[in-house]
Amino acid sequence: MAMIPSLFGGRRSNILDPFSMDVWDPFKDFPLSVPDISKETSAMVNARVDWKETPEAHVFKADVPGLKKEEVKVEVEEGRVLQISGERNVEKEDKNDTWHRVERSSGKFFRRFRLPENAKVDQVKAAMENGVLTVTVPKEEVKKPDVKAIEISG
Repeated sequence: MAMIPSLFGGRRSNILDPFSMDVWDPFKDFPLSVPDISKETSAMVNARVDWKETPEAHVFKADVPGLKKEEVKVEVEEGRVLQISGERNVEKEDKNDTWHRVERSSGKFFRRFRLPENAKVDQVKAAMENGVLTVTVPKEEVKKPDVKAIEISG
């Protein structure tokens, strides 16, 4: 990734380098006093979720590294809205520690997805393995219309 040219004056670009952890802060050089929200908002706020549809189900995969299953909540609300939420707490600071860099995110995350008509919301399953939450929403079987052949007389 070091071979990728930077478009933004020496900083690694988030556009070209998906592993760059630099987060643009629009208030960084702002002259007015703005509360520091960076500790509460982070990359975790926008937990990455993939949604694929297979012939049998809708499958959601969310990256939630470092979280236990007890710290993540999966709900279906208002009939067909899948909601994935959770929180990673800030690591406790020891007064004797000297921090050189803090890149791991903390805070709450919250994602919502409106499920399609063919979703069986009463049969949703969730599992977590190696920091990846997988939510499976089975689909209704598409009933093929009965076709009756009509004999043509003549």
